[in-house]
Amino acid sequence: MSDKDTGARGGADAGASGKLGRTVLDDLNQIDFRRTMREDLQDVYQFYLDEGKRSELAEMDQFSRWIHMTGWLMKNSILRLSPLRRLLLLAGMLLFVHGIFGNGLSLILGFLLLLLTLMLELKDKLLAQDELMTGRAVQFALMPRSHPSLPGWETWLFTRPANEVGGDLVDYLWMEEDRLGLALGDVAGKGLGAALFMAKLQSTLRAIAANYTVLADLGRAINRIFIRDGLPDRFISLVYLTLTPDAGRVRLFNAGHPPPLVVRKGRVEELPRGGPALGLMREAVFTDQEVDLHPDDLLIIYSDGVTEARDEQGDFFEEKRLLALAATLRGLSAEDAGRRLLEAVEGFTCNARPHDDLSLIVVRRLALPVRRLGASSPAPAADVV
Repeated sequence: MSDKDTGARGGADAGASGKLGRTVLDDLNQIDFRRTMREDLQDVYQFYLDEGKRSELAEMDQFSRWIHMTGWLMKNSILRLSPLRRLLLLAGMLLFVHGIFGNGLSLILGFLLLLLTLMLELKDKLLAQDELMTGRAVQFALMPRSHPSLPGWETWLFTRPANEVGGDLVDYLWMEEDRLGLALGDVAGKGLGAALFMAKLQSTLRAIAANYTVLADLGRAINRIFIRDGLPDRFISLVYLTLTPDAGRVRLFNAGHPPPLVVRKGRVEELPRGGPALGLMREAVFTDQEVDLHPDDLLIIYSDGVTEARDEQGDFFEEKRLLALAATLRGLSAEDAGRRLLEAVEGFTCNARPHDDLSLIVVRRLALPVRRLGASSPAPAADVV
């Protein structure tokens, strides 16, 4: 559980029991103040200052940097308030400063106005948090709760949002002739807007994917829908693939997504990049791709939350680490290979906050069909969120 979740839960428990002192003591024992404060200040810096302002600050000496940064942060935070709250905050600040110089009534009124502004902002945050948690529950219910099993194949699916809700899609669907479809999509951006687009992509795929045997045609159909119904600056990358029982051939199309990796004996291959992301170009062209897997070969599809995972210094995990690790995974089960990848990313990021949703699909070709057609036993919740 994150510090944010712990704080939210602590606040709720305090409200329910009224034991504020005990809650504060629990907070003191649970929170790494140095790390949490550093991350919070970095979030404030990134949120309130655009790239241009950050570039200007980088060219200043330390004293000028602190003066300008403090002024810009205060200005931008005040401007983001509603008109009434902006006036309340400014009045409270003026009264509080006036009270410091000897006017006790001004000091009290200033403090009360500042407290009122804080309470109003906190009320909005808690309401929004409740809505996000409801959205998270709905999104969780839409995610697969099992790893599909097909004769001759083994699969492992994983997705974890960076925030309460995410914009990555990991899903599967069964079609006629025992075909299995697997999808990993990544909506540009994060948060609620990306989650809503993800839900639209999932419903679109489930509604029309079974009607297409030519996957390039499926890509064009989905693209037309998102061009028609999409929003400016919103697009989606997607890898969609199909498997058939006891056949070693994988068919797929790639719409602007990082190239899937094929792990063979002694080498790792990157598949072609394919067409553009969905929702960008009205007349986008997609191509069917086919790849033959031999027993113990792996196919790894991943979101950029893997390669763009950052450590506490801001360095990226990068593709070269992924390729080097992938070369060691052949011979492992799909689940073991996926968890090895996940552990490597988590070990690299350590205590750094996630910056993007992270998703994986690992497909392993089996020598002999060892499972019945259908879904395996339900995966633990950690396998999907």
